[in-house]
Amino acid sequence: MRVFDSLVGQDHVVNVLGEAVADAAAEPAGPSMTHAWLFIGPPGSGRSNAAIAFGAALACPDGGCGRCEDCRAAMAGNHPDVEVVRPEGLSYKTEEARNLVSRADMSPTRARWHVIVLEDADRLTESANNVLLKSIEEPASRTVWLLCAPSVEDLLPTVRSRCQVIGLRTPATAAVASFLEGQGVDAGTAAFAARASMGHIGRARALATIESVRNRRHDVLVMMRDLSDLASCMAAAGNIVEAAKADAEALLAEREETERADMMLAMGAGAEGKGVKRVTKAAMKELDDRHAARRNRTVRDELDRVLVDLLAWFRDVLVLQQEAPVELVNEEMRSDLARMADESQASDTLLRITAIRDARQALAMNVAPQLAMEAMVVKLRAPRLAG
Repeated sequence: MRVFDSLVGQDHVVNVLGEAVADAAAEPAGPSMTHAWLFIGPPGSGRSNAAIAFGAALACPDGGCGRCEDCRAAMAGNHPDVEVVRPEGLSYKTEEARNLVSRADMSPTRARWHVIVLEDADRLTESANNVLLKSIEEPASRTVWLLCAPSVEDLLPTVRSRCQVIGLRTPATAAVASFLEGQGVDAGTAAFAARASMGHIGRARALATIESVRNRRHDVLVMMRDLSDLASCMAAAGNIVEAAKADAEALLAEREETERADMMLAMGAGAEGKGVKRVTKAAMKELDDRHAARRNRTVRDELDRVLVDLLAWFRDVLVLQQEAPVELVNEEMRSDLARMADESQASDTLLRITAIRDARQALAMNVAPQLAMEAMVVKLRAPRLAG
């Protein structure tokens, strides 16, 4: 399987990137290859996957065969010339950007290009954007920047104007289901996960393969059915936050354990001496701090996915209230949806959808998750009173 085969429903992107890879192999590089790219698209469309696949193809002697050591290392995040950078906290700090620019000046070690994949580039602060600008304007001769963000508006105009923009779209439900089946998921589970994720590839994979994620999603949606008083609202808000924390733990546990083991190995596990122990303790504390920051960010990301699930729930309620001839996202819970549709009005449903959108905005503005969820759930229970 070639590296671009992992991109679901993005044939137009594969064609553009394939031409660039072919031109990148020429000396000098052809017109389709440039030094800075911006991958945009809605959450779950596969921005980062596309950028990493492109980086692997640039490192591969065969343009992304998917089988060689370079492809496997790049796709796994272990290639010395394909650097994948993710924000450990809620944003990229200026110092992080400076360190990244310093590394960008390094020549590739074994591939023709030094590729830097910058995930969540929308989380660059304005000062960090400005630090990156000069490197993107005047990059080292063999450096390629691959920035990932939801939209072009999420970066400063001076940065985005210097990038070749690649637009990804939300893949169709059938394409996601087919992809999951190709990963060994049974047809029924694949169809459910593709529909419930609304085209979000990472969410679909988690729903298809992690039973606890499926169960927590179901529990959160059922809570919407059972809101009866203020106490149940507060409990529901707390349960939503705890569900997000549990999902974040499930997603990060293996990665954190691997990083801890790698750090201990690098620091000489079992070595004696006060100096060694002091350095090891400091390094492990720094790693724990990074893990805590990443966990905080991931919890907020998972909370946002919970809110997207809730939007889909009330979208389905509205579909039933309006008798719209479209498929339900939560078809397996039709009876619960029908009951809520019968017991409320479409105007109430629209107010509830607005409450969820307000909560998403509050999270984006760094409001404490518990407070944001409590305010939202109270509005979901009594939208007219809260309004």
